[in-house]
Amino acid sequence: MTIAPIEASKHTREICALAPIVPVLVVHDAARAIPLAEALVAGGLPALEVTLRTPAALEVIRLMASVKGGVVGAGTLITAEDVRAAKDAGAMFGVSPGATDDLLAACEEADLPLLPGAATATEAMRLLARGYDMLKFFPAEASGGAPALKAIGAPLPQVSFCPTGGVSPENINSYLKLPNVICAGGSWVAPNVHIEKGEWALIEALAKAARNQAYQK
Repeated sequence: MTIAPIEASKHTREICALAPIVPVLVVHDAARAIPLAEALVAGGLPALEVTLRTPAALEVIRLMASVKGGVVGAGTLITAEDVRAAKDAGAMFGVSPGATDDLLAACEEADLPLLPGAATATEAMRLLARGYDMLKFFPAEASGGAPALKAIGAPLPQVSFCPTGGVSPENINSYLKLPNVICAGGSWVAPNVHIEKGEWALIEALAKAARNQAYQK
């Protein structure tokens, strides 16, 4: 089944609107997948981005997809092969640091909603012309941070963003207060040290704290 870009972007927007923060997860041990997802969902962050940066990533996605209330996506999609593997593993959406025609076509063909990356007005305009109006702003801080995203939003108010890359508790509200920001992605809610130690209650607390802070914008 093939999904139209406009419909795909609508689905992506709905996923991004589930919570103000999307945890960006690098998981090395698949045995940690289910309790990690359960902790984050219990903490109020149901949309989870599992990056394809470890050998365990696809199995992590497969396991997390079984967690009630979770919406699991695959991050760092680069190639059509990445898209097919992520879809087969049960990913419900994809995230990419940028966008190529081949990647977009692969996601559309696989019926996988995509959050494609853009860092400039030209990149955002090209994606908008194809039907994508929900984008990832990456790398956020290195690309000028919230002031740059605010500036892009002035001539392109129809495009919304999920900034990722350098987003932290210290600066997240500067992003979330912008009218063109739906949510933000970050790794601080599930640090590797806590994942490796199985500190699920602490991760749940971090998720709750991050969600509460974000809603105080």
